[in-house]
Amino acid sequence: MSDLPPPRPRDYWSPYAERMPREQLRVLQLRRLQTLVGWAYARSPFWRRRLDAAGVTPEQVQSLDDLRRLPFLTKTELLENQEAHPPYGDMLTAPPTVAVAYHTTSGTSGRTPLRALESPRDWDWGAQAWARSLYGFGLRDTDIVYVAFGYGSFIGFWGAHYAIQKIGATTVAGGSQSSEARLRHIVDTGATAVAATPSYAIRLGQVAAEMGIDLARDTRVELLLLAGEPGANIPATKALIQNMWGARAGDFMGMTETAGITAFECSEQSGALHVNEDYFLEELLDPRTGEPLPLGEVGERVCTAFGIGLIPIIRYRTGDLVRRVSAEHCPCGRTFELYQGGIIGRADDMQIIRGVNVYPSAVEGVVRRYTELREFRIVLTRVQHQDNIAVELEAHPTVAADVAEQLVRRVGRELSQAHEGLRFDVSLVPPGTLPIFDLKARRLHDRRQRSDLPTP
Repeated sequence: MSDLPPPRPRDYWSPYAERMPREQLRVLQLRRLQTLVGWAYARSPFWRRRLDAAGVTPEQVQSLDDLRRLPFLTKTELLENQEAHPPYGDMLTAPPTVAVAYHTTSGTSGRTPLRALESPRDWDWGAQAWARSLYGFGLRDTDIVYVAFGYGSFIGFWGAHYAIQKIGATTVAGGSQSSEARLRHIVDTGATAVAATPSYAIRLGQVAAEMGIDLARDTRVELLLLAGEPGANIPATKALIQNMWGARAGDFMGMTETAGITAFECSEQSGALHVNEDYFLEELLDPRTGEPLPLGEVGERVCTAFGIGLIPIIRYRTGDLVRRVSAEHCPCGRTFELYQGGIIGRADDMQIIRGVNVYPSAVEGVVRRYTELREFRIVLTRVQHQDNIAVELEAHPTVAADVAEQLVRRVGRELSQAHEGLRFDVSLVPPGTLPIFDLKARRLHDRRQRSDLPTP
């Protein structure tokens, strides 16, 4: 196990806002909500139709409780609007020529990805949200940050790139290099921080071991800035990454639709992410009923983004499952509430297998305890109307066959114990079978539609 560098000193990018009394914060949120709803109603045909259909006018938003009178927004609705009025829909509040940035989501199965445009103000606001978050984790102007990202139309780490420069640190663009070339670049430039997805941070660690590079000894990396997918706050995954790199791993939550970072892990590493509550109004709702849930419960985060003006995002159902806790959970002094454990899972990823709830993140939490395993995949099938769940494991090529078989039995036993005795079909696949992920990993494969056929 590698020794970790000491945590960076506690500091605040925007001290007044980050430590604002909560009563004052709610007043600010209401004022920004009223401004956003009024702007959207006056300038976006899409939002005027939606608010008229809901029977609510901007003037009726007199308290934060009135937020519940506004309609939910879903990604499907945004996609359908763009398909009906290509290429950007009629949701825009200004001509698309005012935009300075074009991005897409990482992909939506079977259809065109969602297109996002940012005005100069939107884009600067998104970079500011990133900057506050990275600074809160400890990034400083003396750092050299290697951004392990392909710089395509997917928003990915574009916002981080500009935020790093706002802080005054040096950006080193990874571009479309191989993992081996990226590792040599990290060593050669003396990078002190690396931005990547959790999956790719693991992949770089695996490739470094194959190249004979000891990341803790041979690099200057102290901070890992992880975003793009859940994982960095799964304890086993976080421990694996930190041990591989001998560096501190921070979790950052954001999405294409809102450009900036919604919640971030600070240098205290309390196991929770501070919600940027002056930038985002986040609700915690029961995903089935849409009703509010108290602190401590697991629910869906529904996001209203105050800083995006060109494509207003109001009551957006993210599908992310989180557990919200009070500001006192972290000793850093910020008054923002937090998401304990980051994104716990996705409402649409939760699988009910023979009456038992299974989250991919829970499976990962077991598999990542074993450094001998390179990758895994979850496969769902249905045979004679019964759902089955299989977990395919790929060990590193250097792992002996008998050790790998022991791991299969151990992982199967631990998964069953963690899921009310549900049986998982755990098996080994040959080295090189499972895919390598540079960005978002896709480890859940649902084959039930194809296999739901009568047996001969």
